[in-house]
Amino acid sequence: MLLIEVEGRSGIAPTFEVADLPPTESKIATAGGDGAVFALPMDVEATFLDYLKTNYGMGLAARALKSIGAIEFATTLAPGLKDILITGKIMECTQRRDRDGRYAYDAVVVDAPPTGRIGKFLDVTRAMKEIAKAGPIAGQADRVVRLLHSPDTVVHLVTLLESLPLQETAEAVRELRALDLQVGAVIVNRTLPQLLSDTELETAADGTVDGPAVRAALESAGLTLSDEELAGLLTETIQFARTVRGQDGARADLDAIDAAGRLELPLLTGGVDLGGVYELAGAFAEAGVR
Repeated sequence: MLLIEVEGRSGIAPTFEVADLPPTESKIATAGGDGAVFALPMDVEATFLDYLKTNYGMGLAARALKSIGAIEFATTLAPGLKDILITGKIMECTQRRDRDGRYAYDAVVVDAPPTGRIGKFLDVTRAMKEIAKAGPIAGQADRVVRLLHSPDTVVHLVTLLESLPLQETAEAVRELRALDLQVGAVIVNRTLPQLLSDTELETAADGTVDGPAVRAALESAGLTLSDEELAGLLTETIQFARTVRGQDGARADLDAIDAAGRLELPLLTGGVDLGGVYELAGAFAEAGVR
């Protein structure tokens, strides 16, 4: 698998607990059997240099252009050019084959721009294709358009059980379908576990917790809390219950989103690190996602 991130987010390296990654494909983790995960932090300048070298044979000349700031000028002058270079590089990664004819990667996963901009990012290549009628850019744009609209490409959306993210997700689904792009699953991040019974949840969410009963239960387990510690625990319980109830209510909005499926991922109490990545991978495996 190849994991690609765009827009200079630099989130892969700390998550997988590796050093800063170069703008080239680097192995960052292993999986069961001979599985491996590679990462590619997309750098527009590096991608542009590779494009000029591949399509125009400009090696040294391209580096000279970089030294005088011409590449930054070109991508600023034509903002859509950045996205077409990025999607073109992604396409090259998906189509590359080993010497035995097998694809280099079983899957290429792109951490694309935020939900509100995903449609524009994926459709810019088609717009560029209409502008550039001939030449390497037109040819590349045409190949990218075919890839994006093929059965092999699926757009999964990541959201939270909150009003604004869910609204943006619903709008993104409608936009993607209007662009004739295939919508996959909605992945819900940071869901809280149900630790209380329905009655306990409603009571706590309404701001009522039996403090003496909680203290007695803790003491029977050998835990003694000061009044201040108990008050803090009760406050956290109320806040937790209200958040869980809010998430339960938001699921009604989530049910209304027309997607191919849904997967809820738990809140990682220890933070997002390599251990958390494997924990989330286990959640995907339990859900039957491979």
